[in-house]
Amino acid sequence: MKQVVFTSQAPAAIGPYSQAIRAGEWLFLSGQIPVDPATGEVAGTDVRTQARQVLKNIQAVLAEAGTTVQAVVKTTVFLKDLQDFQAFNEEYAKVFASEAPARSCVEIARLPKDVLVEIEAIAFVKP
Repeated sequence: MKQVVFTSQAPAAIGPYSQAIRAGEWLFLSGQIPVDPATGEVAGTDVRTQARQVLKNIQAVLAEAGTTVQAVVKTTVFLKDLQDFQAFNEEYAKVFASEAPARSCVEIARLPKDVLVEIEAIAFVKP
């Protein structure tokens, strides 16, 4: 059985998808972009600011599902420019400081709203 997870503390979906779906003990988070849910605007113009907002959005969705970043087992990171890899990693490491999840990171030509970073995640959630 699946359950839709939604919080107003993260941006609403900009298409036909859910912020996250809980399926049993697993939580699948859709890609989060750096949109500030309070304003609906993209946060900042640099990868550090945008990464912080994306991670904040992810934490809000996880909290709504009753869990935290410690439950994240896999992330996929999409960067507009791999030249931003080091700066992005510094912000990412602040949230995933210990026992970081498995991760893929790829450069992509274009992201929604022309942002610099998007992250999707999978988390294990105890029943």
